[in-house]
Amino acid sequence: MLDEPYPELTDLLAMMGEAGRRLSEIEASEGAAGNISVCFRWPAELRNLFPVVETYPLPQAVPELAGATFLVSGSGRRLREIIDEPRANIAAIVIDEGGRTGQLHVSHHHRFQRVTSEFNSHLAVHADQIKASGTNFHAVIHAQPPYLTYLSHVPRYQDTGSLNRHLLRWQPETIVQLPEGIGYTPFQLPGSAELMAATVAALRQHRIVVWAKHGVMARSDISVKRAADRIEYAETGAKYEYLNRLAGEAGEGLSPDEIRAICAAFNIQQSIF
Repeated sequence: MLDEPYPELTDLLAMMGEAGRRLSEIEASEGAAGNISVCFRWPAELRNLFPVVETYPLPQAVPELAGATFLVSGSGRRLREIIDEPRANIAAIVIDEGGRTGQLHVSHHHRFQRVTSEFNSHLAVHADQIKASGTNFHAVIHAQPPYLTYLSHVPRYQDTGSLNRHLLRWQPETIVQLPEGIGYTPFQLPGSAELMAATVAALRQHRIVVWAKHGVMARSDISVKRAADRIEYAETGAKYEYLNRLAGEAGEGLSPDEIRAICAAFNIQQSIF
């Protein structure tokens, strides 16, 4: 939940650009991989930046979000380019009464034909989290960080418990930043209803979820950059785990007792260790 004064539209676009740039720097958004969206529930003047408007059928009905505004990346756009030309890469959608359609706002200079093909998962996660918490702001990012994605191909890491016990043991910061751990979903077809449903369920329990053999999705009700941070924290744990495998698993990582001591010192509630 954000308090007044609320971020300006240009501020939100800038933060989306900064998040996209950082994801590119850690090689989590090769080419046009990855997508990003924010939902906010305060008034905003869109037409100065996004003057072209048309009615857009939503992938699912979200009547509870009537009046909410989404900023979402366009299909085929590069996250690293948002910071330089946000209006060329981002669309705004205002949800209509009844929640079955929205008003799609774009710039005259937009470089995409439609919003991301995974907007169904974005929309469903936003709706589920906002309904549960009542927040007026929510951000979602899908990215494809290489170490997390690689490890999701390895049987050892293909369940939530094992994934977390291996990845959260390498730095004290990881359990502090991801106290609920990292969710895991088996492979589902990208953009499918099955992936959407699995993601919604996993993000009720976690702030980031691994899409097996595909990438991750992370969320935040504080800022879009916080969602990107969660991807970076999880990816760093995966990188340590990958390096340890290369080194013949010479490293032991933090012990469960050490992690529990960290949690006690910082008042972190967790149930993984």
